[in-house]
Amino acid sequence: MPTYKPLAHGYDVRASQSDLVNMSWTPTRIAADFLVPGEVACLLRVGFDRPCIVRRLDEMPLSTEDDGPVTGLVSEHLAYEVDGASFARTQSEAWKLACGPVAHFRFVTGWTCMDVLSAARPIFRLVRVGTSTS
Repeated sequence: MPTYKPLAHGYDVRASQSDLVNMSWTPTRIAADFLVPGEVACLLRVGFDRPCIVRRLDEMPLSTEDDGPVTGLVSEHLAYEVDGASFARTQSEAWKLACGPVAHFRFVTGWTCMDVLSAARPIFRLVRVGTSTS
């Protein structure tokens, strides 16, 4: 049974009205930008500075994963650390050992969701539209 632990990021993001709008990736870093509803020229950037396994998908397939009941989901919350979900269980054990210890993070919006496995903790910051993705 997956357990969701909400991550504090310090910004008011209504998850159902947000979306993943941009993502940049290098071998050792990813940055993903999420809409901040109500903000005209700002995005919430989530960064990881270690190797990652990433999955992006529509929220509908996410809701059909057969993980059984879930606990810890919070209405309108964007970012979670997740224990016990099938995404993390089904990834390469060799990669997890080589890069570990890794944690599973999930970002839930009204449209595009993102799962990340990484030994890094996410770094959150508000960025103005048009700034660098690093």
